[in-house]
Amino acid sequence: MPKAALFALLAFAAAPAFAAPVDPAPVVAAERAFAADGLALGVRDAFLKHSAPDAIVFQPDVQKVHETFPKQDPDKGGPPLVWWPLWAGIARSGDLGFTTGPYSYDGQLRGYYFTVWKKQADGRWKWVYDGGPPSDASSAAPQGSQPAYLPVSTTKGKHPESALADVRKAEAALAAAARVEVAAAYKAVLISGARVAGSRAAPGDTPDAQATELATRTRTIDFAALGGEVSLAGDLAWTYGDAAWVRDGQARQGHYVRVWQLGPKGWGLAYDMILASPLKA
Repeated sequence: MPKAALFALLAFAAAPAFAAPVDPAPVVAAERAFAADGLALGVRDAFLKHSAPDAIVFQPDVQKVHETFPKQDPDKGGPPLVWWPLWAGIARSGDLGFTTGPYSYDGQLRGYYFTVWKKQADGRWKWVYDGGPPSDASSAAPQGSQPAYLPVSTTKGKHPESALADVRKAEAALAAAARVEVAAAYKAVLISGARVAGSRAAPGDTPDAQATELATRTRTIDFAALGGEVSLAGDLAWTYGDAAWVRDGQARQGHYVRVWQLGPKGWGLAYDMILASPLKA
């Protein structure tokens, strides 16, 4: 057998193979179970029960949930925190996904949460990131509504290690462009229907809404990647990192969270959120 044919055969045999596109419904079910336990167990215990061992939150800096939450007092009997998914996505390999939707506290709509989910070795879904800024959720569909889904990627991805390297290159390119012009940087990578969040407005998911959301950001932002993961299919990734900018002469800091999806033209942004840290006294 010619060497070229042998190498092609070996490459094909080593490449991960997956079934037809999967349904994001299991990720939605995991989110709903998490929300139900938030009412039954209290926020602290529900967050611990449904989070992966390495799950993180921003408080305001990056914190590992299983190191910080056990130190908090149980919150049973307090005002209810209620949330429900209205948009979700999943990797073709069925191991990585996300959900987002409105949340209310003590009966008052407060904003939109965002959760990244990862299937564990035992087959259960656990979240690896959860958070969201205060924003206008007054027009959100009511609890129990059928979520919309990000179409599953049909583009064949590389092995996870190579795919993650490509995502890091996409992150670096976006960071470089954002140091020049934020709106243009994002416009070049946002995919159709992508959500952009961070201001007091509802997450933008149309070109006009995306442009409006991006206009709330400063002209330039410095991004520094901290971490992230890619699906086994090499078609979906989530990333997070530091963000720094200057507004009205004052230095501000925060973090970003993103979901990247592989398409025919390469990696594009399906979700982007910036969480501003509180101003220091």
